Amino acid sequence: MGEQPIFSARAHVFQIDPATKRNWLPASKHAVTVSFFYDATRNVYRIISVGGTKAIINSTVTPNMTFTKTSQKFGQWADSRANTVYGLGFSTEQQLQQFAEQFKEVKEAARLAREKSQERFELANPALNIAAPQLSQELSEDRHSPPLLTVNGPGEEKLFRSKSAEVELTAEKERVKKMLSEGSMCEINLEAELFTLQDSNAKLVAALQEANSSVEQWKKQLAEYQEETDRLRDQVAELEAQLGRPAAGQPGKEELSRSLEELEALLRAKDQEIHNLQSKKTDVGELEREREEAMQRLKDLERRNVELEDRVQSAEKTLASNREEQAHAEVEVRQIIDVLDIKIGDLNNLRESLAKLVSK
Repeated sequence: MGEQPIFSARAHVFQIDPATKRNWLPASKHAVTVSFFYDATRNVYRIISVGGTKAIINSTVTPNMTFTKTSQKFGQWADSRANTVYGLGFSTEQQLQQFAEQFKEVKEAARLAREKSQERFELANPALNIAAPQLSQELSEDRHSPPLLTVNGPGEEKLFRSKSAEVELTAEKERVKKMLSEGSMCEINLEAELFTLQDSNAKLVAALQEANSSVEQWKKQLAEYQEETDRLRDQVAELEAQLGRPAAGQPGKEELSRSLEELEALLRAKDQEIHNLQSKKTDVGELEREREEAMQRLKDLERRNVELEDRVQSAEKTLASNREEQAHAEVEVRQIIDVLDIKIGDLNNLRESLAKLVSK
């Protein structure tokens, strides 16, 4: 039977720098899956993480291992077999707590598995069980009366050194090494936290710059369309003033005004969306979706502007035609006025002739 997964979590993986033993080196560019596996064939537990085609963590859990939470989202453990220290950065404190609890459970299971293996070994080798009491008695006697070792010097003098003094010296060295290691690990944890914060800050700055750039571009495009709409509205107002009323079959003043109001409403809505974007600037995915919607609306607005320009051109043609008709009408009116003037002159002459006849 192969290895079976027990628990999995996603985290950023780090390893201690083998040269300095002080700095963290990122083992993965992004968060990867870190899993606990149980090997039923060898009765061992392992922590495994794979980045691409490379195993970045392959650590066998032993009862002597300890998982230490050095911050709210960062934890580490030392693997003496791999001669390294692994560090994991989680996205939430809850994920770190779950991993720590699973590590503790797996560590206890590894301890029980080792004890059972020792019991089976002792049952399979009864000679060891017979020798065990004797060995225990000898060790007890050694603890009560530590023997003295003689070291011969250049002469016949003999120097005596107690085993207990040597053990105390070793313990003192281990205590000093532990203190130095704890101080070094604190500094390592601070550097790891700083690295994580710098990475998060860089991502936030990049997202904010991208959002600001998109917003400025949208505002510039909207300003251009606003100017174009104002220009078209002035042209329509001028044409309406010249025409007095629209010709038959052409869009009326109310329809043009309604179109302009719709365009202005779209522009006001877009200005409001820009203000909302400037107040949010948090979710890059949401900004991208809103940008696409804004681009679609801008395309619609551009299409409406093209339609409005077509209407303006049609109105200009109508105005030119009306001006020609008005010129022809003015010529005809002048001709009629000339004829009327002649008729009035004839009537005046006739009136004078009648007056002369009456006086005679």
